[in-house]
Amino acid sequence: MKWQQAIKDYQFYLKIERGLSKNTIESYSRDLEKLVKFLDENNSNSSPIKIDEESIQAFIYHTAKLVNPRSQARIISGLRSFFDYLVFEDYRKTNPTDLIETPKIGRKLPDTLSENEINSLIQAIDLSHPQGERNRTILEVMYSCGLRVSELVTLKISDLFFEEGFIRVLGKGNKERFVPIHYQAQKYITTYINEIRNHIKPLKGFNDTLFLNRRGKSLSRQMIFTILKNLASDIGLKKKISPHTLRHSFATHLLKNGADLRAIQQMLGHESITTTEVYVHLDKTYLKEVVETYHPRK
Repeated sequence: MKWQQAIKDYQFYLKIERGLSKNTIESYSRDLEKLVKFLDENNSNSSPIKIDEESIQAFIYHTAKLVNPRSQARIISGLRSFFDYLVFEDYRKTNPTDLIETPKIGRKLPDTLSENEINSLIQAIDLSHPQGERNRTILEVMYSCGLRVSELVTLKISDLFFEEGFIRVLGKGNKERFVPIHYQAQKYITTYINEIRNHIKPLKGFNDTLFLNRRGKSLSRQMIFTILKNLASDIGLKKKISPHTLRHSFATHLLKNGADLRAIQQMLGHESITTTEVYVHLDKTYLKEVVETYHPRK
């Protein structure tokens, strides 16, 4: 078995069997391509079936010089998944990454914005600009619903259930969930559809896509990053932010205002409550308030 065929088969497995997103599959594939490139540069003829722990370890040592421990841990995890797949399909008897240690990394607390910072970002949007109303709606929806950027750019008009107060979201692994949407965000979406979007002619295949660019196609993930980056620069915000920062802020603000962690888990679309706990970092003041409010001996 050659590497390119093995990677292609693995991509198919990730998509069909595990239902992973295109972005996740591409991330796994890039790491495998890095391994193949390393083997070629070192004149190694190791195939996916024959490669041993020593060759994998040499690659890990090589990447350790180029990436931080968190990225290194992600690469090792991706390689482990690939070789688990080969073992599962009976191409190999053992996984050469089983004894390779993952670097210890601290628990990374997500960056968040205060409510004032989010308001400042939204207020900085130039509504006289043709895309201003759209961009304001995008930020309101992301913060109101805690969406991933991939979920935002694929949101459809047919996913809006305003009478019920929900939107339908297609999350990781094509898993569907319904998320409550605040009336303020509903108002902005309605205005955007009626006053902005109806003047744009969608290209074929994008008639149902909610947020369109000037050419009538869906927005790219990078475009959302750029919008936020420019707004942060406009208000002099020193924090390094991304679309995910709004998602973190959504969860954190809900929790601090008394929302149940399980409810936040469902809205974020997390399978495990542990994942939600990583997103929603708690400060000691909040924990103290929880005990004082809810403990029977208060």
